[in-house]
Amino acid sequence: MNQGKKILVVEDEEKILSVVKSFLESKGFLVVPAMDGKKALELFDREDISMVLLDLMLPELSGEEVCLELRKRSRVPIIMLTAKSDEADMLTGLGIGADDYITKPFSLKALHARMEAVMRRSGDDVLSVTRKAYRDGDLTVDFGNHTILKQSEEVKLTPNEFKLLATLARYPNKVFTRDELITSALGMGFEGFDRTIDSHIKNLRQKIETDPRNPVYVKTIHGVGYKFGGE
Repeated sequence: MNQGKKILVVEDEEKILSVVKSFLESKGFLVVPAMDGKKALELFDREDISMVLLDLMLPELSGEEVCLELRKRSRVPIIMLTAKSDEADMLTGLGIGADDYITKPFSLKALHARMEAVMRRSGDDVLSVTRKAYRDGDLTVDFGNHTILKQSEEVKLTPNEFKLLATLARYPNKVFTRDELITSALGMGFEGFDRTIDSHIKNLRQKIETDPRNPVYVKTIHGVGYKFGGE
């Protein structure tokens, strides 16, 4: 079941990293280690990662920041491993996209059981869903290079407009509430109101839709939120 699945283990304590790596390899996983948040994101973009085990207190970028960035790129399962045991910390971690939360110290057998449970819930079809670009002949969204082309002409988007479009386009036909778009696309540091999303969406449609009043790409789901209509 585990053979060949790559697990990104992000942990800045070398001893813990080594123990977890050895244990997971004994279970048939391939382990990609990282000791800081910045390196973790670089490795995630380079490797075909099936799951992320993520410490929170990291150099360069915090675990929370890494989790938010990963959720902009992928639905890959994320389990937070942390010494932070407060309920508020756990709820924050789950609120920004983690699938599970394990406090240190933890047993390796318990870790393995939680990993298996998260993988069963997630399903193999979402373990590696990072899209490099969306293209349909009319619209091109290049996630890595942050470029948008409409009928081969470059479209200038604001940073927030691009983040919203990229988040929606990575998950075609998934309906996002406004709160989910704030968390997934704009991050917890976003200071606007949820209705500010509507203004960004309106401006985005003016730039990418042939007929903004009848959008093809950024569609409104009345009473819920928005979804990307392209395949």
